[in-house]
Order: sequence, then C-alpha cells, then structure tokens
Amino acid sequence: MNNKPLPIVHDRRELAAGDMLRVEQVELEFPNGERRTYSRMKARGLGAVIIVPMLDATTVLLAREYAAGLHHYEIGLPKGRLERGESILEAAQREMKEEIGYGARNLQELTRLSLAPAYMTHIVLARDLYPEKLEGDEPEEIEVVPWPMADLHALTAREDCTEGRTIAALYIARDYLAAEAVRVDAASRG
Repeated sequence: MNNKPLPIVHDRRELAAGDMLRVEQVELEFPNGERRTYSRMKARGLGAVIIVPMLDATTVLLAREYAAGLHHYEIGLPKGRLERGESILEAAQREMKEEIGYGARNLQELTRLSLAPAYMTHIVLARDLYPEKLEGDEPEEIEVVPWPMADLHALTAREDCTEGRTIAALYIARDYLAAEAVRVDAASRG
C-alpha cells in the first residue's frame, strides 16, 4: 500500500449535470506544493453490477441486446445499476432475472472495477442457476447466448463483443474458476 500523502482539496465546483454523471472541477495542492485544477466525472448513482452467470462449470450465459451508444446489437454479460436499499448480490440476482431469465443459488462478488471516478462496477460470479424471469426495462426480449469459457479469445475477436466491463469480468472469472479448480484438486489429493 502506498503511504504517500494525498493532495489537499481546496475547492470543488459542479460544472455540468446529466442523468447519470456530473462534471466537477477540483482544485488540488500536491504534497510538493504544486497546485492544479482538474475536471472529473462524478457519478450520481450507487454503482453497478456485472454478473458472470455460469450455466455449468464451463459455460457462461451472455445476453445479446441493443447498445444505443454503439447503435448495434452487442453480446455481453447481464449488468445494471444498483437501486437504493439494494445490496450488490440482490442487484445481481434482479438483473439476471430481468435480462437472461435466470436466478442463482450461489452468488459471489469477485472484485470491483472503476468505470468512472466514484462509480464502481462490482463483478459477481453466479452459479447453480435456475430459471426465473422478472419483468425488466428492456424494450425487447434479450437473446441469451451460451458461450464456452474456454473460448473467450473467439468471443472477444467478434465485432459484437466490445464492451470493456464484459471482457474484463469474463477473464477475471475465468482465472478465478481455474485457480479454484486447482485448489479443489489439491485438497482432494490431500
């Protein structure tokens, strides 16, 4: 851990606001006396979840849905914003049911990624899935795409799988599952 002192914040001003993000100007003084003014995005929401739903030990379920910012259909993991009063795992359970029609008996937060300053995406591994559908806010039915975790390279080479959180979460989950399999194998050998 770095013990270097953080810059002193002398002033903060909101410059612009939108539905999800606002722009804030921050005046800082660094430990060496240098002063700088930065503009940064600051989230309005509570963060988000992205779920890696494992249908079985080797197959992940992806969702093909319209990506408005890209104006095409994108294959990715189910994800969504946390709602007030909702835990990370409750949000993961809800988003899975809304987007891919599955719940999970086993949910585990693996790590978090910063999407923007003050806006975290929590990566959740979901196992022991069962069918259960909740009404979501998507304008059309989302296609569920099973994909072998062993073939992530082919997935990320596709033109319709470009979303960074999806790619990072898949590789993090793949590495976690591989390390877990090694631990289980070593324990069984005793």
